[in-house]
Amino acid sequence: MGKNDHRVEAVLQLLRKQAPLSVKQDKFCNTACVDRFLKAKGDNVKKAAKSLRACLSWRDSIGIDHLIADEFSAELADGVAYVAGHDEESRPVLIFRIKQDYQKFHSQKLFARLVVFTLEVAIGTMPKNVDQMIILLDASFYRSASAFINLLLPMLKIVADFYPRRLHSAFVIDPPSLFTYLWKGVRPFVELSTVTMVISSLDFEDSLEFNDFAAYPRASSLRFDQSLMEPTAKIGSSASSRFSFTVSHHFDSLKPWYLSLTDTSASKVGPTSPSPLGPALISPLNARSLSFASPAARTPRGGINDGNYSSRLTRKSLFPSTPMPPKSAAMASIGGKKVNHPRTPRPSFLQSPAVFFRRECHVSRTEKNREAFRPVLKLYRRPYDEMIYRSKMRPPLGGLISIVTPNLRRKHVSLSQRF
Repeated sequence: MGKNDHRVEAVLQLLRKQAPLSVKQDKFCNTACVDRFLKAKGDNVKKAAKSLRACLSWRDSIGIDHLIADEFSAELADGVAYVAGHDEESRPVLIFRIKQDYQKFHSQKLFARLVVFTLEVAIGTMPKNVDQMIILLDASFYRSASAFINLLLPMLKIVADFYPRRLHSAFVIDPPSLFTYLWKGVRPFVELSTVTMVISSLDFEDSLEFNDFAAYPRASSLRFDQSLMEPTAKIGSSASSRFSFTVSHHFDSLKPWYLSLTDTSASKVGPTSPSPLGPALISPLNARSLSFASPAARTPRGGINDGNYSSRLTRKSLFPSTPMPPKSAAMASIGGKKVNHPRTPRPSFLQSPAVFFRRECHVSRTEKNREAFRPVLKLYRRPYDEMIYRSKMRPPLGGLISIVTPNLRRKHVSLSQRF
């Protein structure tokens, strides 16, 4: 026997000295269970025995042996708490979608029984080589951060005290806005705070499988459909004194309309003579007040040095911004010497390996939480099915249906064998 087996036997001996164990208690205190309590208490035999004795007393007080699904028929119908499935590591994923007014009409003991019932169903679905679970807490139904904290802390305390080493990770999804501030205050006093993460479902909107507009009739009806237009219909353009509105007939156009900046007004501030560029266009000379225009726009043509400077600006761009002063020799050189500005170094292909480790170290906590939540995102979005959840319950948790159904099947088989 190894050291671990000796510690397990020492814990069981301490338990039997305090009080004899019943058949169900002895079955619950198997080697794996005692080993989890030992790891939770740092391999301290006395602390593990004390914690395990408190767990046995709590299980008797809450009546775990008498929990059945018929007690939570309303919660099962609404999908308040259920086991959604298993992740890639075969760990059961529990989802709690509890509304804010649930605790107003239900006692704290009934809520604790619902949590324990869901945990026991999840433990019953675990394979032999799996002993941990994942909990998803949908907080989108809560508006009060303090009310959700009062729900979250008792749940985490139940898992920490009476199901040690069972929780792999817990995700709080879409909590109220003030929850992060309250959570920072109480987090140092919560034992399972290291495995509890806050997630926003808006960060995973791009991973929706049905992202086509055709799947949403409301969104698709708002798109422009060129086929609905008659080919012979003539749609004229709507023109104003400044802009003209024209419908595009291109099938690949993202916008079936565009605004042209053709100036159709009779009063023009700019030049009215015909230009080889076509009709007069909106420019800083005729589209805005001269009091806010650039010095070049306020100065008559030919006022800066010579007339060629202003004409060059007009030819260079149809929409000139505030003109920059011309480059001079004084700007290019200082004291007769050319100033060579340092160039930005190109990224080297041969980089130090420390760069990659530095990037991994600076990964934010939010990014780590997102990557941890991504494997269970599909289970979170999967719609709830009561019959599928009931099929995962082992007797007697499944209630009368799971107890009576096997007897009916045996009776049916025996009758069919007679004939």
